[in-house]
Amino acid sequence: MPEAPPTPIARFRGAVRCRCATAPLGLTLSGRSADHPDEELTVGFAGVGGVDLPERLEEPVVESDAPGRFRIAAGGRTWVLNAASVHLHREVAGAFYRAIPPRAAPRRRRLLYRMLLGIAGSRVGLAVLRALRR
Repeated sequence: MPEAPPTPIARFRGAVRCRCATAPLGLTLSGRSADHPDEELTVGFAGVGGVDLPERLEEPVVESDAPGRFRIAAGGRTWVLNAASVHLHREVAGAFYRAIPPRAAPRRRRLLYRMLLGIAGSRVGLAVLRALRR
């Protein structure tokens, strides 16, 4: 029976930070996504121990070739990890806020802030605000 092709998990662009810890995520890769360059991408591996990765990798690709078995390929080298699970996080706040425009502040609030800034901008108004604060 032929071996199944590896399942891609994540592709990074540029330099990627590698952080090894004890628990809960034994290894975390953080960098820019190759598929969406404006998104920050984080891949965490749970239940990994004794991983010998450098602090930085250049354009790594993370794949899964069997359940619980993951491969990280970067710079002509390959690391094979056995992990209980993998956690993928994409930072999509930029795309979210581009899709949903911010709500305009109510007219009364804008007027109130404009008046307060006008008062605070004069010496007399600043003295009144200091007196009210005491």
